[in-house]
Amino acid sequence: MFTGIIEEIGSLRSVQSRGQSMVLIIEANKVLEGIQLGDSIAVNGVCLTAVAYDANSFSVDVMPETYRQTNISKITHGARVNLERAMQVGGRFGGHMVQGHIDGCGVIRSRHNEENAVVYTIEPDHKAIFRYIISRGSITIDGISLTVVRVDEITFTVSIIPHTLAQTILNDKRVGDVVNLETDILGKYIEHLLNYKEPADEGKKSPLTQAFLAENGFI
Repeated sequence: MFTGIIEEIGSLRSVQSRGQSMVLIIEANKVLEGIQLGDSIAVNGVCLTAVAYDANSFSVDVMPETYRQTNISKITHGARVNLERAMQVGGRFGGHMVQGHIDGCGVIRSRHNEENAVVYTIEPDHKAIFRYIISRGSITIDGISLTVVRVDEITFTVSIIPHTLAQTILNDKRVGDVVNLETDILGKYIEHLLNYKEPADEGKKSPLTQAFLAENGFI
């Protein structure tokens, strides 16, 4: 589990591709503190496992499913990447609940300045993802916890403060670039519970309804 607060920007030292599988070696500093084999590290928002490390870098395996569903397949030697270690119990929760399980990719359709902020408009690669995107809700872009500003039928926008631009790779992104998207986990679980049917009784609906959630202060 992650928070979407990027700890540092790493650099891709090596990319070894074998079909749709990859081994990445990433140069880093902060995320190496106390690292152990098997630790989870979010790379551009993708939860990956450290399989080797030294004083200046760590290695991760990328399986075909991750290759197909994220922008990891598009990064090249020398690319800068957002890094975050798994959250610690007892630490400050500065972002929102992030799993590192990417729902899909999006394309940056526009970028413009608005006083001290930079506003990005992003078009997801499939429309089904919009059922989890709401105005003022949370979304993760390349591992960064952000707030949705506006949503229409084909795009959504986010507004980025100078600190976030300075501490992440989002300032490197231009119109046409592809980013990883992870929507808020709460919406997915609520949708599943509302639509779930017991295997033994296909005609029985879940007792969890929108009216029940509203009455009890969940929505």
